[in-house]
Amino acid sequence: QVQLVESGGGLVQPGGSLRLSCAASGSILSIETMGWYRQAPGNGRELVALLTNGGFTNYADSVKGRFTISRDNAKNTVYLQMNSLKPEDTAVYYCSAQRVVQRGLLGRRDYWGQGTEVTVSS
Repeated sequence: QVQLVESGGGLVQPGGSLRLSCAASGSILSIETMGWYRQAPGNGRELVALLTNGGFTNYADSVKGRFTISRDNAKNTVYLQMNSLKPEDTAVYYCSAQRVVQRGLLGRRDYWGQGTEVTVSS
C-alpha cells in the first residue's frame, strides 16, 4: 500500500505565497505522474498541476504563471509553490500519484492524499 502525506496548507492573505509538499511512501518502484488537484466548497475536484517523471508539466489555466510544480524522484515527493494567491484559490488541495509501480504487485495503481486546506483571505 502507498500512502501520500501532504503538508504546507494554511491561511494566507491575498498576494501571499504557500508551498505544499506531498511525500509518497510504501514499496514504490516508480511513479509516472505526480500532481495536485483541488476542490472548493460546492465544486468538483479540478486539476491544478501535473508533472511526469519525464519532466512534462500540465497546469490549469487559472494558475499558470503563479504556481510551479516540482518533484524529487529520489524522495517520491512533489511540491507546489503557489505565489500571488487569490481568494478563488481557496480549496482543499489533494496530492495525486498516478500509475505507481510497486514491489511485489502487478500493474499500476493511482493513489490520493487526504488533502490539505488552503484559505486565501484578508
